[in-house]
Amino acid sequence: MKTYFECWIGVAKVLFSQALAGEPELDESDPAPLPESSFGFSVHLAGDVAGRFEVLLDAAILEAPLLGEGVDQKAGWGELLREAVDAAAGELLATTGRACRVERFEETAGGGEASRAFRLQSGDRSFAISVCDETREPQPSAGREAAGSTEEPAAKISPGIELLLDVELEVSLRFGCRELPLGEILDLGPGDVVQLDRHVADPVDLIVGDKIVARGEVVLVNGNFGLRVTEVAAPRKRLESIRCLF
Repeated sequence: MKTYFECWIGVAKVLFSQALAGEPELDESDPAPLPESSFGFSVHLAGDVAGRFEVLLDAAILEAPLLGEGVDQKAGWGELLREAVDAAAGELLATTGRACRVERFEETAGGGEASRAFRLQSGDRSFAISVCDETREPQPSAGREAAGSTEEPAAKISPGIELLLDVELEVSLRFGCRELPLGEILDLGPGDVVQLDRHVADPVDLIVGDKIVARGEVVLVNGNFGLRVTEVAAPRKRLESIRCLF
């Protein structure tokens, strides 16, 4: 089964080729110690996959304006690597059904043993990158397994509903809403900003018909938007969402 590490590698290759100047390529290389001046970022994951994931880069990479002229290269690398770890979590959920979330993302000087080493090739220059993967899949304890045997069974689907399970429905994400007078709507033009009723850190809604069936966080999956589900409505509530569609 695909690991978080494998998801990150696939995502990083795509993001690096899109975000960095000179169409650089990320290729695996033989492990080698990085200079003491190297820098990096670590992420702490929780969920179905948990633990520490660290990326270290040769400080020489800061001398090359791969993220653009006049840009704080170190801060830019932090943003790019944060985007990569978020997208890898989305890719993991999409391909394996295992969910994880970023609990903490911070700058680090290293300390873990490198799991794999890579070279980022840009023109006639190359830069060393090492990855330390200390993530794991939490194993359920005996106590939890025993407790699980006493849990109520999942809600059953009413007889006959299974005939509809292959029906394709259109789903959409709702980031927020706002009521506006018709006059304001007619006056809207390019560049105008409409403020919604939801903070940027609030979860977004997954809508089927006019019903909310789930909520979650927006993630990137291979350059596309995705949803990491954090809340799900009960099966009966989800079934109510299709009443207006038939």
